[in-house]
Amino acid sequence: MAKSLVTGGAGFIGSHVARHCLLMGHEVVVVDDLSGGFEDHLPPGVTFIKGSVTDQRFINQLFTDHQFDYVYHLAAYAAEGLSHFIRRYNYNTNLIGSINLVNESVKQKVKCFVFTSSIAVYGKGQLPMTEKMTPVPEDPYGVSKYAVELDLRAAHEMFGLNYVIFRPHNVYGENQNIGDKYRNVIGIFMNQIMQGKQLTVFGDGMQTRAFSYIDDVAIPIAKCVTIPQAHNQVFNVGADKPYTVNELATVVCKEFGVSPDIRHLAARNEVVHAYSDHSKAQKVFGNPTGITLEEGIARMASWAKKTGSRQGQEFDNIEITEKLPDGWNLALKSQIH
Repeated sequence: MAKSLVTGGAGFIGSHVARHCLLMGHEVVVVDDLSGGFEDHLPPGVTFIKGSVTDQRFINQLFTDHQFDYVYHLAAYAAEGLSHFIRRYNYNTNLIGSINLVNESVKQKVKCFVFTSSIAVYGKGQLPMTEKMTPVPEDPYGVSKYAVELDLRAAHEMFGLNYVIFRPHNVYGENQNIGDKYRNVIGIFMNQIMQGKQLTVFGDGMQTRAFSYIDDVAIPIAKCVTIPQAHNQVFNVGADKPYTVNELATVVCKEFGVSPDIRHLAARNEVVHAYSDHSKAQKVFGNPTGITLEEGIARMASWAKKTGSRQGQEFDNIEITEKLPDGWNLALKSQIH
């Protein structure tokens, strides 16, 4: 039986990847520090160990205690817009934490290291974004993700560590942390509706994203280790059809039976249009599920109504306060100097 480590497995994408690994017959160990995940997201049958990938001693001991065949690394702080203001935290969590895992995977001769990157690595590239493009990330989050990609390629060349890199985008679905007000606009909208608040939209709402239902992302990630032609490759993964944020708001409100009540905030510094080409992934993993935005929103809304609204925590490790986006009102009590 294959033994797999899933980091961030109590989080959104990670919990679904862990579930699909179990369905494939893997023994699954989940590591999560619960900073953005919840124990009730853990699928039955996993072994859960609380800890952080940034804790080098913890990771060393983890690999001493377990002989992993595969590592699925999904633990990250994925607030792209916030990353400008938490640079040290971003690089420590998303880059150094990843390197802790790469080091141990090399030493233990892990068969394949699966890394969840992001289309944030592309920056303001031509549309649609393709894997052949040279990434030029625009923000520290994208920089950290691309740095890990480069390190994995170097580790493969030097030590033979096989890897698969996925660049998902705008993923939504059950188990998303809807209480996080800094990321995941669909969850933010649902949480605001359930709390009777106005929907907040940065700028005019005409920015476009291809919102990706979780099964179109988690299933290829879980299965990639069993597909030799996927090894040492990079894949865009997610939905093809882009929607404006305004169109998204209409779909979400319709599912909750309310009329859109939107408060437009000042536009923030972000890529306006972002969507990817997925032909490479479809050749290797087959066609996506075909779940439409309306159907995916309905599934997530049904789950969210049962779960109820969540009160997100203020991020309290802000390093730079200049030019913070309107409406975030970030806590500064633990500001890093």
